[in-house]
Amino acid sequence: MNIAKVINNNVISVYQTDGTELVVMGRGIAFKKKPGDKVDETRIQKVFALKNKQTSDNFKMLLREVPMDLIVIVEEVINDAKHNLNRKLNENIYVSLTDHINFAIERYREGLEIKNALLWEIKQLYKEEFAIGLRTLEQIKQKLGIELPVDEAAYIALHIVNAEMNEEVITTMSITKFIQQIINIAKYHFKVDFDEDSLSYFRFITHLKFFAQRVFKGNHYENNYDHLYDMIKEKHKEAAACTEKIGTFVKKEYGHELTNEEKLYLTVHIERVVNR
Repeated sequence: MNIAKVINNNVISVYQTDGTELVVMGRGIAFKKKPGDKVDETRIQKVFALKNKQTSDNFKMLLREVPMDLIVIVEEVINDAKHNLNRKLNENIYVSLTDHINFAIERYREGLEIKNALLWEIKQLYKEEFAIGLRTLEQIKQKLGIELPVDEAAYIALHIVNAEMNEEVITTMSITKFIQQIINIAKYHFKVDFDEDSLSYFRFITHLKFFAQRVFKGNHYENNYDHLYDMIKEKHKEAAACTEKIGTFVKKEYGHELTNEEKLYLTVHIERVVNR
């Protein structure tokens, strides 16, 4: 295996026989090396195989300026998320999360702290991702001696959610706000607090995530269930009334009109989360 590009003393790129580019990291792996030289495989510590060329190029640019210790932490965070969430993540998280944490550390050193306005919502809606964010802060504290504020755990959680949803972080923040608004409407309508550890609540939140994506992308379910929605409305009158209230809010605030099929699914989830 020969060096294709030298990125810095600790990072190189190589090409496999099928033409796939790999980013290879190891302390001193490129010291006094040049393209074409044989790779010292005993120095390899990490190998990254990013399929998207733009993502790979952006990651290589970041690696020129980001300390190796931080890259190791980011990879551990991503592996933690993949293992514990058991979900596919968009590979752009290698770029976005590395860049964010590196910038957060720079801000910390300059004495600047940015509050996360959605901290409470993120803690409530993305508990698993937030827990990973907290573990990341602990790793940074232990390995780099830097104690970042809890707001950063929420930002890290957002990057993970973003990678799960294939959305931009700003869109994920809007989706988070939207979900909390819908939950609040349901809570005030029924005058109850939901059991946030229940399976029905988890399903409700999952449904709202995809519902929010459709709203922000202007997509709709087809309108094929008018008769079934009429039946559900009759059977679950309060849940349906809550759904109609949500529909009015979403149309007014987001310009998205719910089809009866969307109302059907929303009513079923509301009924479950309120009465189970």
